[in-house]
Amino acid sequence: MSEQFDAVDIIRIKRDRGTLSPEQIDWTIDAYTRGAIADEQMAALNMAILLNGMDRAEISRWTTAMIASGERMDFSALGKATSDKHSTGGVGDKITLPLAPLVAVFGVAVPQLSGRGLGHTGGTLDKLESIPGWRAGLSNDEMMRQLADVGAVICAAGAGLAPADKKLYALRDVTGTVEAIPLIASSIMSKKIAEGTGSLVLDVKVGSGAFMKNLDQAQELARTMVALGQDAGVNTVALLTNMATPLGLTAGNAIEVQESVEVLAGGGPQDVVELTVRLAEEMLACAGVKDADPAAALKDGRAMDVWESMIEAQGGDPRAKLPVAKESETIYAPADGVLVELDALSVGVAAWRLGAGRARKEDAVQAGAGIRMHAKPGALVRAGEPLMTLLTDTPEKFDRARESLQGAAVIAPEGSRPAFQLILDRIAEA
Repeated sequence: MSEQFDAVDIIRIKRDRGTLSPEQIDWTIDAYTRGAIADEQMAALNMAILLNGMDRAEISRWTTAMIASGERMDFSALGKATSDKHSTGGVGDKITLPLAPLVAVFGVAVPQLSGRGLGHTGGTLDKLESIPGWRAGLSNDEMMRQLADVGAVICAAGAGLAPADKKLYALRDVTGTVEAIPLIASSIMSKKIAEGTGSLVLDVKVGSGAFMKNLDQAQELARTMVALGQDAGVNTVALLTNMATPLGLTAGNAIEVQESVEVLAGGGPQDVVELTVRLAEEMLACAGVKDADPAAALKDGRAMDVWESMIEAQGGDPRAKLPVAKESETIYAPADGVLVELDALSVGVAAWRLGAGRARKEDAVQAGAGIRMHAKPGALVRAGEPLMTLLTDTPEKFDRARESLQGAAVIAPEGSRPAFQLILDRIAEA
């Protein structure tokens, strides 16, 4: 078949800082998805986009073309508002687990299509798969039924949603173009818009354990994604949240589920509770729910009831014992003082090396592996007290994990007060 455009011409336009027309963008995504544009040509175009950027209209059309490469879900038959949350990924980020059932308490359906972890950032599905019997793969019919009956679902995205993204993401991963903001934004938003949610709250992480290391970059990404959501008719808001230190006191799979259940039982670490409640407030406001009190629904057990129904609906036993690592090793505080820093990236890499994450998509993860932290920045510590407990089934992994943690914890003289702000910014318009 003769092609409408030529891939080399498209590459040259972006190389020379030009603007692609809507028709050129539509053709590019379609041609790449069906194999008419070679990987090396798309790699060159991705690099040109990374170096020279795209304007709002280009990014919007690029996202629309990616959505058009596959199916779109439609939740209008549910007869209730839908709201979703997407996090750009961090260390100890188990927020989706308590958040989805919490929002469902207030009559808003939460279709939470989630992913698996890669590298130092944990995956929601990996965490939930540590619950005996729980399954991530649901058909669209099963998903609709669960949303109607329970109000919340956390499951794997089907292969039919934005297949162009899957192909593009794999290419970006091996060509040094993952960081291109137009490509990150269109990757995330094409899947979220195709998923059919009516409103969306973005949790854009900032700091050492996040993809975006500085606030300016994160703000640009957040504004770009909010614009894409608004252009597609999805009510979208972004919170920029601090990922300089891990969220909560656990980084792993089963241990993060355990911590999430503590939050649903009205306890849990203060930062996890604060972010869960704040994101719930944003999701409910976006969905048009007024005067909701998510903090009360965590304390009085309503969110826990939805959690148990949600886990059971996907074959899991919410009361089953969670897997426990066979081996553990403790790291102790070297001195008295105040813990002023606990580096999120170091903890994330150590948890990954212990077996909680994967280096390649096909790798298996250990359900029990990870790191339990005994102090958060701001805490008073004494020499010889436990700072962290490392968990794994394979003790030969301890050495590499310890290497990653060298210098991760900084202890200062008593009286020091680390400055830590959990929520750094809120972006509601492009």
